[in-house]
Amino acid sequence: MKKFNIRKVLDGLTAASSSSASSSAQPGTPRDSEPVQETLQSEHFQLCKTVRHGFPNQPASMAFDPVQKILAVGTQSGALRLFGRAGVECYCQHESGAAVIQLQFLINEGALVSALADDSLHLWNLRQKIPAVLHSLKFNRERITYCHLPFQSKWLYIGTERGNIHIVNVESFTLSGYVIMWNKAIELSTKTHPGPVVHISDNPMDEGKLLIGFECGVVVLWDLKSKKADYRYNYDEAIHSVAWHHEGKQFVCSHSDGTLTTWNVRAPAKPTQIITPHGKQPKDGKKPEPCRPILKVEYKTTRAGDPFMVLSGGLSYETVGRRRACLTVMHGKSTTVLEMDTPIVDFLTLCETPYPNDFQEPYAVVVLLEKDLVVIDLGQIGYPAFENPYPFTVHESPVTCCEYFADCPAELIPALYSVGTRQKRQGYSKKEWPLSGGNWGQGAQSYPEIIITGHADGTIKFWDASALMLQVLYKLKTAKVFERARVKEEKGSADTVDEDPFAVQTLSWCPESRLLCVAGVSAHVIVYRFSKQEVTTDEVQLLEVRMQSDFPDCAVDSPDPGGDQSPPLPQNTAPSSPQQESQDPPAPPGVNSTDAGPRDNIACLQVRSSPLKQSAGYQVELVVQLVWVNGEPPQPITSLGINSSYGLVVFGNSSGLAVVDFVQKTLLLNLGTADLYSPCEPRQPRSPRKTRQPSAALCDSNDGSNPSEERCKSPTSGSTSPCNSDDDRKQNFIEKVKFKSRRFSRTVANDFAKMSRKISSSNDHADKKRSVTTRGSFKVDKVSPTSQHRKTLSRAVSVPNNAKDNSFSRSRSSSVTSIDRESREAVCAFVFCESYGRKGESSLGPCLLVGTTQGAVMMLSLGVPSVPEQRLQQPLTVSSCGTISQLKGGILTMALLDASGTLLSPAYESWYDPNASDEEKERIKKRRPPSPPGSLEGQDSQFLVLCSEKQAKVLALPSQTRLYKHSITEASFVLRADVVNMGGAICLMCFCANGHIMALSLPSLRPLLDVNYLPLTDMRIARTFCFSNLGQALYLTSPTEVQRLTYSQETCDNLQEMLSELFTPVETPEAPNRGFFKGLFGGGAQSLDREDLFGETAAGKASRTLAQHIPGPGSMEGMKGAASGVVGDLARARIALDERGQKLSELEERTAAMMASADSFSKHAHDMMLKYKDKKWYQL
Repeated sequence: MKKFNIRKVLDGLTAASSSSASSSAQPGTPRDSEPVQETLQSEHFQLCKTVRHGFPNQPASMAFDPVQKILAVGTQSGALRLFGRAGVECYCQHESGAAVIQLQFLINEGALVSALADDSLHLWNLRQKIPAVLHSLKFNRERITYCHLPFQSKWLYIGTERGNIHIVNVESFTLSGYVIMWNKAIELSTKTHPGPVVHISDNPMDEGKLLIGFECGVVVLWDLKSKKADYRYNYDEAIHSVAWHHEGKQFVCSHSDGTLTTWNVRAPAKPTQIITPHGKQPKDGKKPEPCRPILKVEYKTTRAGDPFMVLSGGLSYETVGRRRACLTVMHGKSTTVLEMDTPIVDFLTLCETPYPNDFQEPYAVVVLLEKDLVVIDLGQIGYPAFENPYPFTVHESPVTCCEYFADCPAELIPALYSVGTRQKRQGYSKKEWPLSGGNWGQGAQSYPEIIITGHADGTIKFWDASALMLQVLYKLKTAKVFERARVKEEKGSADTVDEDPFAVQTLSWCPESRLLCVAGVSAHVIVYRFSKQEVTTDEVQLLEVRMQSDFPDCAVDSPDPGGDQSPPLPQNTAPSSPQQESQDPPAPPGVNSTDAGPRDNIACLQVRSSPLKQSAGYQVELVVQLVWVNGEPPQPITSLGINSSYGLVVFGNSSGLAVVDFVQKTLLLNLGTADLYSPCEPRQPRSPRKTRQPSAALCDSNDGSNPSEERCKSPTSGSTSPCNSDDDRKQNFIEKVKFKSRRFSRTVANDFAKMSRKISSSNDHADKKRSVTTRGSFKVDKVSPTSQHRKTLSRAVSVPNNAKDNSFSRSRSSSVTSIDRESREAVCAFVFCESYGRKGESSLGPCLLVGTTQGAVMMLSLGVPSVPEQRLQQPLTVSSCGTISQLKGGILTMALLDASGTLLSPAYESWYDPNASDEEKERIKKRRPPSPPGSLEGQDSQFLVLCSEKQAKVLALPSQTRLYKHSITEASFVLRADVVNMGGAICLMCFCANGHIMALSLPSLRPLLDVNYLPLTDMRIARTFCFSNLGQALYLTSPTEVQRLTYSQETCDNLQEMLSELFTPVETPEAPNRGFFKGLFGGGAQSLDREDLFGETAAGKASRTLAQHIPGPGSMEGMKGAASGVVGDLARARIALDERGQKLSELEERTAAMMASADSFSKHAHDMMLKYKDKKWYQL
């Protein structure tokens, strides 16, 4: 019987209704050709997270498994990150979101215990690729302060804030009835509470002796069998940590006054040694001056030399201001202080053996910093650091933009890697990375993936993201192109200097030609070419563009759409101050705002005049800068595009757009948004509007810990101004959302305001009314830069320049409603294509699609020479073809499909090395031929896909008739939209501000996916979320972490195979040899049968109200994952049998060793007997 699928039936009904509605709306739409066969269905889509890259945000704790070689890091938000060898990493999250205060591995058993700030314990199963919680235990009456799990023990010691110690069985996660009460541990004569438990550890040579450290400075050695204290050690200063010598005869304590005290176990009266590592030692024998607390100390021994003592903190108060956080390594008589870039959260010393009663033989120190992870090699002179293989430099400078390219050309990654290896720093340890646990996944993904991140300091990083890994390939510093301002001198001026003047606003990359175009917050655009050869540029080519802006308002009523109206003639309007609408970009170096007269023809940054040495990789081809106009700063660039085949760069902002020929180094077009409209069509009217106070400076709502990122003007930011009104601060978040790489419309912002409930009424201010100015034609400027004189390119037209708000709705009157909605129109999207420039044309040609924040889509026709040899001599032409369509909300993406529904990629030029020989250039340099001109014959041959913040449309070209229309959202708005390739089929992916991720089929716009995934909680998500081909997507989930996800059902099904494996079967090292005489006469490590002490038979049951046991949600799932699809019970039994067999094999090995020792002893005894058998007593 055939399976009935209601999902497909609903999809068919939806598509049919959509098609019929569209057809009825456009009776003239040609329908002679066969409809496009769409292969994508709803079952091809499923949304799930894949991997998380980057440094753990706000780390709080750390643990290491010395056998499995796995590192675990817990964060303040309840996240858990596990790391092994390069490419092996895992992310999981506690449901409560409480901070992880401590982690404890069950060494070589594939399990981890986490203690949270909400007084809960969790047991994680690491034997599966996606770890899950097996058990949880929630304390109700006491707060957890410290945990200790002895090696190869199933009993976990829990210290609490009240000073008590409870014991938990990690197998069943139940409490034992055995409790160590604080009043029995301390002396009866003590009148004060000793404080919380800050340390618990057992004697390395005697498991029956437990060392307990209280915060007040009291240390107690507790006998577990007799249930009483053997010794008590008192010191005046508070204790932060305790470390044992491996022989169990001494231990070291670190204190709050910067001292280290060494104690003999059997001499509790006073410490045998007191040292202050960083304090000045007075000559008269007085007590050293106090220092800052030593937060942690570790004491590790070696067989061949002096022991290592590693500690954090303890600096003198005099040097705290001059020195950053330090790690101190004391080895013999030498003391080495290692400065860290950020404060130390925790550190661990890695040793050769997991047994605490053997020589530790330390070989490395893992230092967890607030924003980095450093591993120090203790085996080399100078203690060099290991080169970190993890992608922890994502946040080296705050990320301001992000782009994701899946299924790139195969030769790109090797090319970027070859030039990136020359940038690697020197001085690292020559040894291999010590965290070598886990295995890579066996994924079927073989296509190359590249992620490009732009940063606040102007750097651009290329990352290899193939096969669910992330590795930096190449780093480009765009700030090298400009002169560095003398900060001390400039900051003294009345103008404030932006601390991130080189921040990357947006970028455009052509993978085939390897051309890169970057736009920065200082209104500059840089064009880069890729070369494998180093070159020195005598002078950087510079083009300065003068994009004039003014703020005209209109008091005219909007024209009737059905009537014939002609636009008014152009009028000269005086520019007004932009201070009410936008914040000035960074002031140019060396220019003081107090100088006489307004700034004019001055760029925000100064291009360096000295020769520029450019290493292999991306090298500067051209720099384009917008200049100040009559005291008005240039508006930030909101959209950018580049095409290697035409040799053109186009960029736009709230003033208009500019087209630059980077081959001839000339400006082709400098046009205002108002002039893009055709002379024969009515322009969107302008009504008088309210003047709003400047909004607060933009910052991410959740970035309180990262001030540099808050200061950075992200592509989401647009123009900002200093906060002059407290009321406008309430609209801060809304204002930021309105400018994501282009300006959102005012209606869209209002929708989001209602959704987030953060909007409030703004102050109403009257403004002078002005008249609309439009222009029916435009002038094409062609100016070349020269080395002697850099000419400034200006536009002779005036453009409406209200950068804050945009709206689609056409005004019907000068009512208050229209006043509130109307605003300036900005250019927000570009697409180069080979299409039909005008309605009804029969031949294809180079074109440029332009989208605005008011939902208008225009077409510009490009006159490009057909013969490549004429490209340098023959000038290019640009002509306006008018408006194609109008959508609700700002335009986000545009794409062209052919008649079969295949995505038409822009024409591109194959990559060639610009520094290679001319013969090689001519051999490689071949322009991709455009599509051959075709005749319409009553047929449309292209589909134009348009997507705005509110809706999507599909038009037929060249007839420009609307075929399909879909309303994506009403209550919210779309943040990101991309036309992507899903295994040979094309679809439209959308991410909305309300958290929904949607997929629409093309060209019919049939809904395929709608999942409420992630609500917009901060601007970082809006700024960095991007879709890519083959079902891939990503965003920055925190300032330091990249979250990747997939919307492909096939990828979700294969995710288990693709993920890395944390746990690998490794044999536990042999225990240290006790020796014959120690085994015969004692003196070795004393074992303890904890089951007899802590079991229910001996200790009884614990109070039911003390803690609550919660079964983990992942227990059954974990077994399924570990058994690779076998029934959960069988998997559980198999794991139990494996563990039992492993224990039996260890027992068998121990028995064999004991038998061999007994045989040896018997042989020696027999030889001794034979030697002295026949001798008399006086002969002995």
